[in-house]
This record gives sequence, C-alpha cells and structure tokens, in this order.
Amino acid sequence: MKSSVEHLNDTRVKLTVEVPFDEMKPEFDQAYEAIAQQISVPGFRKGKAPRQLIEARVGRGPILEQVLNDVVPSRYSQAVDEHKLVVLGTPHWDLSKVEDGQFIEFVAEVDIRPEITVPDFAEISVEVPAIEVTEQDVASELDDLRSRFASLVEVDRAAENGDFVSIDLAAIVDGQVVEESVTEDLSHEVGSGNLMEGLDEALVGASKGEEKEFNTTLLAGEHEGKEAAVKITVKSVKVRELPEADDEFAQLASEFDSIEELRESLTASIEEDRKSSQAGNIRDDVLKAALDKTEFPLPEGYVQSQVEGQLQQLLAQVGGEEAILNSMLEAQGTTRAQFDEDSRRNAEEAVRTQLFLDALADELEPTVTQQDFTDHIVFTAQSYGMEPMQFVSQLQQSGQIANVFADLRRGKALAASICKATVTDSNGAPVDAKAFFGEEDETPAENHEHHDHDDHDHDHDHGENA
Repeated sequence: MKSSVEHLNDTRVKLTVEVPFDEMKPEFDQAYEAIAQQISVPGFRKGKAPRQLIEARVGRGPILEQVLNDVVPSRYSQAVDEHKLVVLGTPHWDLSKVEDGQFIEFVAEVDIRPEITVPDFAEISVEVPAIEVTEQDVASELDDLRSRFASLVEVDRAAENGDFVSIDLAAIVDGQVVEESVTEDLSHEVGSGNLMEGLDEALVGASKGEEKEFNTTLLAGEHEGKEAAVKITVKSVKVRELPEADDEFAQLASEFDSIEELRESLTASIEEDRKSSQAGNIRDDVLKAALDKTEFPLPEGYVQSQVEGQLQQLLAQVGGEEAILNSMLEAQGTTRAQFDEDSRRNAEEAVRTQLFLDALADELEPTVTQQDFTDHIVFTAQSYGMEPMQFVSQLQQSGQIANVFADLRRGKALAASICKATVTDSNGAPVDAKAFFGEEDETPAENHEHHDHDDHDHDHDHGENA
C-alpha cells in the first residue's frame, strides 16, 4: 500500500491511498466465502462452489463492491496511523481509480486536530470567591428546614402576601358560569402568582367570609383568551407557623439531640457545598485562562457536524418537524436565527475546549486505570438513578465506552495541570488546588461540560463518530 497526505489547510488534509490487488487477498477470500453462502450452484453444496462459478453467477461487480467496502475503511485507518494524524469526524471518500486485477486508489478528505501549543500552567494565576459561612447563611438554612415542619394556623385578620387562603372560585364569561372553572376550598398562597392574573391583588386585604370580584383573561380551556369576571369567596386566612428552633425541634428534624449540634451540622454542610462551588470555579477559571493563552484554528467541518448533530437530536424530540421547533423557540422568546447563532457559538466553544484538552492529555499522557473507569461508572450511574451494569450496557449499545475513557483521560490531565496554577481567594489567601484536584479526585472529569453522556462526540480515532 502507498499513501500520501496533502495538507489543505491547518485543519484539513487529503489522503491519497493506493492498494495493489495482491494485498487484498484476505478481503477477496471473505467476499467469495460470504457470497457463496448466499447463493445455490447446482452440483455443489452451499458455500462450496468454485470462485469462477460464483463470479459467473453473480458477476464481478458485487464481489468487488464487497471487497472495497472492507478495504477502503481499513486502509484509510492504516494510512491515518502511518501519517500520525489525529482525525476528527467522518471522512469524505472518493474512489478515484479501480484497475481491476491491478490496484485501487481512493482519496479521503478529513478534518484533523491542528497543532496546539499547551501553555505553562505554572504561569497561570486566578482568583476565586472565598469560602465564608455567615450566621445569616446558617439561619436561612435552619429556616428552610423549619418550614418543612411548619403548620398552618387560622388568623382573624385580612389576608396579606405570604398568607394561605382557602377560597371558592368561579369564572363567568358572557353572563354564563364556566363550569370547568368552579372550584371549592382551593388553597392558595397569596402573592405566589401561580394562578390567574389579578387573583393576588383581589385577595390582599380580604377577610374570611368576604366576596371579591375581578376581571382577567382565561389562559386555558374552552374559553381560552376570553375576558372573564371571576368571583371568589374567602373561607379562611391562615399563616405558616414555624416550630421553635430548639432542642426538641433538632430531635424531630435530625439525628441530633441539640439545636447547637444541628447548627454545626448545617454550617459544615454549607461549607462543603461552597468548597464544591470553589472547586468548580477553580477548574473553570484555570481552563479559561489556559484557553485564553492558546490560539489555534477550528476545523470547520467538525464544528458544523456538531451543530448539525445537536440540531438533529432536538428535531427528533419534536418529531422531525422544523415548524414545531420554530414555534417552541418563539414561545421561549427567541428566534430560529438566534438559536442557530447560539448553537454555532456553543459548538465552537465545545470543540475548542475538547481539542485543547486532548492536546493537553497527549502531552501529559495520564493513565486511566480500570479502577478509574469503574469508580466513574458507579458515580455517574448513581447520579442518574441507574444500576452500574445497566449504565455500562447503555454505553456499550451507543458505542460510548471509548469516549468515557477519553473523558477520564482529559479530566486527569486537566486536574494535574490545575495543581500547577496559582490560586488565591477573594480575601487574598492562597488556595491549595491539590485539595480538590488530587489524583483520586473525579471532579474535573465529572464536571467537564462536554461529558460524554450528553451524546457529544469525543472519539477521534479514525473519524468514527459516536
């Protein structure tokens, strides 16, 4: 086999590959054997007919076609390896010559990863928010917990925002009661705005037994869009009463015996949450700083394939109807043009990050062990509420196993690099990134925004897309 590579630009190449027929004997053997099993030749058992009879029966074309279907992809992969190319996406094939009995020649154009010079992470400095837990933070968490055990107590006064009222309600359109609107003993939080427009304004200042009327536009049902007069009767006004924050409450709401122990636990929990947020800030900020120091062109074809792939996934959710997609976008307050622009920008950012992390991983060559993979599978499966083996089976069926290893490799490379950067908090204190991004820490891979379970393609080997 002979092959040559022509660099069309920094991100795309043209491979020309010539394969002599004598190097295709294994593929011809397989083709004849496969076709022999599919046809019957009088006087011979199935699969035992001589090649000349098989060829006479089906013709040379089908045999050669099957051979080429096997030869072209395999020799393409071989040429990619020989020229040490990191290819992206699916190649565009062109079978340029077929000299039967002598040689074939094909041309493949494909995007490649450009040359990327990874910056020195030791020269990167970032500042992240300091981890601080105030008394107000703890009090807010404690109030949230108390609200789960709150009770509603009736009061003898007019309703205010935040109160809970029980009401009877009926809408009237053109002098007729809308039957589907008639509701009795409806519980509603005044000021929540989660029912019809105008209701909260009518309720503020209303007392038990009082009747109110207001006008509104119906948003659903048979009379959707019509003006209606809505009559309400207030049957009760209640306030949410929180339990006292004392030892008795601590014993009721937690495993602790005292309110002080509960407060200490809430403080520790808030601190852990903020440590996790700080780790995310460190990762994002260091990666952004590294990307800002790195300039390289993006492969146009590969970026466009990501845009189209995401669009097809979205269209599949709406039955392939672009009109439905456009209506959805309009309902969300955007346009198709803006959506396409955002999709393009997001794809460029994703590809840029992916290629940079691949280059970083190639430079550092981190090892991803089977234990790394197992830990990742267990962690991710739990986050999805799945059994690990069920999750692995799903990955295998979608051809994503290699992508998971690639993501873990990227995560390890990024974690090791982050530990070289200088990190300080907003108070000027140094932050030890190794506390978050040690070798056993999965945070970088788990939080890598191009995680392979969003169906994003990470596989660069010989242009096979997931």
